[in-house]
Amino acid sequence: MLFYRAAVDLSRPTLKYVAGIVRRHRRAIRSRWRLLNPGQQALLALVHLRKGETFVEAAAGFGVSVATA
Repeated sequence: MLFYRAAVDLSRPTLKYVAGIVRRHRRAIRSRWRLLNPGQQALLALVHLRKGETFVEAAAGFGVSVATA
């Protein structure tokens, strides 16, 4: 179980897999730095999908703006 500001029933391998996808995508598009690292960005996306939270709620949980989310 992973925690961001509340419990999310996700496995660590799932988070690592999605973080790898984010990392490869960033590399492919030659993205500059981001406020959230690939692991945090993956967790934000998984929280949105798993719990059905809006981007406003998820962004607030990560302490970032909605544009960043």
